[in-house]
Amino acid sequence: MRIGELSQRTGVSTRLLRYYEQQGLLGSERDGNGYRRYHPAAVERVHRIRELLDAGMTTEVIRTLLPCAQGGPGLLTCSRSVQALDDQLARVEEQMAELERKKEALARLELRPA
Repeated sequence: MRIGELSQRTGVSTRLLRYYEQQGLLGSERDGNGYRRYHPAAVERVHRIRELLDAGMTTEVIRTLLPCAQGGPGLLTCSRSVQALDDQLARVEEQMAELERKKEALARLELRPA
């Protein structure tokens, strides 16, 4: 399938699909005229990429996780997936703690009459 059809089937823009390819997340072949051709399995791969991006993963991490992200939503248990999820959860917990500190600092600010 061409990039426009992949875009329609996944709801992901052609620009973003090219970016995924540039990042090594998605592969294509080229026709004689230079048009990209994607395997039908690319639809599922794009869905996995979106799922991992929505979970806050970087494209670098996703590149290492994609072998563990086959066959439907979620990840297969493999050394890469366990470590990546542990790292991501730790990062989110740190971000939540930082947001809580900011929330408390804002709550301590007093408004004075002008």
